[in-house]
Amino acid sequence: MNAPNGFVSSDALAVSATSVSPSASTGRRKKWLLVQPKSKTNLMVDSGKVSIPLNLMMVGTLAKKEFDVEFVDERIGDKVPDDLSAYDVVAITARTLNVSKAYDIADRARAHGAKVIMGGTHPTMLFDEAKEHADSVVFGEVESVWDALAADIKNNTMKPQYKAGAFKSMTEMGMPDFSIVLSSPNAKNYSFRVPILATKGCPVGCNFCTTPTIYGKSFRTRDSQKVVDELAVHQNRLGKKGIHISFMDDNISFKPAFMEELLSAMIGTGVKWNANISMNFLEKPEIAALAKESGCELLNIGFESVTPETIQYVHKGSNRVGRYEDVVANVHKQGIGIQGYFIFGFDTDTQRSFQGTFDFIMQNRIEFPVFTIATPFPGTPWFEEMKPRIEHFNWDKYDTYHYTYKPAKMEREEFLNAFIKVQREVYSWKSIWHRMAGKPLNWVWAVNVAMHYFTRRLTPQMFM
Repeated sequence: MNAPNGFVSSDALAVSATSVSPSASTGRRKKWLLVQPKSKTNLMVDSGKVSIPLNLMMVGTLAKKEFDVEFVDERIGDKVPDDLSAYDVVAITARTLNVSKAYDIADRARAHGAKVIMGGTHPTMLFDEAKEHADSVVFGEVESVWDALAADIKNNTMKPQYKAGAFKSMTEMGMPDFSIVLSSPNAKNYSFRVPILATKGCPVGCNFCTTPTIYGKSFRTRDSQKVVDELAVHQNRLGKKGIHISFMDDNISFKPAFMEELLSAMIGTGVKWNANISMNFLEKPEIAALAKESGCELLNIGFESVTPETIQYVHKGSNRVGRYEDVVANVHKQGIGIQGYFIFGFDTDTQRSFQGTFDFIMQNRIEFPVFTIATPFPGTPWFEEMKPRIEHFNWDKYDTYHYTYKPAKMEREEFLNAFIKVQREVYSWKSIWHRMAGKPLNWVWAVNVAMHYFTRRLTPQMFM
């Protein structure tokens, strides 16, 4: 699901640059504007405290060595200038759910004389669409094409597309410059968790996921000591050891030996952390114990479904439904919380899928269940398979909370009513107390309370 750094992940980036510019003749440094657009949907997206955009921040870290850089994040209340003519380069990150907003900004930038280079998950997947709004599209991660891109920007010789023949090693990854984003007067609206990256890629190959398309079967790791050194920099910056870290990796545990090495190196640092992690890695009790010792407080686990047929349907071989309860027990024994992701709407789903999920969550006392609707994202194998049944291509609603295609075994009204019911029941006061009783009084409790009131307001129309 669901963690999307100096490297472009599933949230990726977009960049823009001018053609013949006065800077080419005057020798002045070209001026960049980096933009993190806000999505146009308001259903559980871009609400509350949002994560620092690690991908775009790393673009800025690279760019500021050779260009003048400004940064705007609409999600925290920053405003994109009405007049963009002062910028030689505009950079815009684009996912499917915010790509229409990104296109709006890109079109305006071009009208004001800037050339636009778009990247990120959606432009990477739909180059032909993105090129209508951009002068160049970056496919995948920018670090592996940066030298050529920067040189072409300086020389006003932008190419239609930049795609790396091979990915750079993560040993070359430097630390991002957080001043780029934290200089905003609205930076207080970012989450307190510091984003960090230790790996890139996830070769599991779920047919609904965009990551394998972007990275293929590659999986790269950083030097674990460099990760620990970066933690120390943030501890010094924030003036305390007990900082909270979010690993933004798609699947930090794909290589168990590296994960164990990293966690061992983190023991004694004093940091608290959370991450996306494969279930099969947690089948061994000693791994959960090591995670706890290294400071883990929450694990984001993509259960996806409690139905074996669905797991087989989505090609998620790392999930073994018969071991789900063992995994949860191993994690909970260490006092680590679970943010569990559950997807509904696959062709294998029926009313029984909702009841089975509810029963599993309650029996295993999952602290923070997250429910989403199966969404065929462009560029994935599943998108091509489902295309005849997709009801619309309004990208604003491709946020995993809207009904976009007709599943095989459930009608729309039946499906949406069941989707709302399971959320209301899981977040009823009775269910919250059962799942959370005796657990630390922290932000997870607060989320449960907020979700109680949120789920009471849900209607089928909100998801259409």
